[in-house]
Amino acid sequence: MSRFLITLGLILLAAGLLWPYLGRLGLGRLPGDIVIERGATTFYFPLTTSIVLSILLSAVLWLVNR
Repeated sequence: MSRFLITLGLILLAAGLLWPYLGRLGLGRLPGDIVIERGATTFYFPLTTSIVLSILLSAVLWLVNR
């Protein structure tokens, strides 16, 4: 269990450090992400980005635990 938590922590750390670079690749502005702008208020829900990241993280965790 501790190996899993350490791996998860390292993945989250890497994602946090690489986040500005991932934004340049278009991650976070995919088709299917919901953006509602009304006046000075903006609501952003990255639906497609969440699904893509979930699939990628599931694949990584599957490979680590294999």
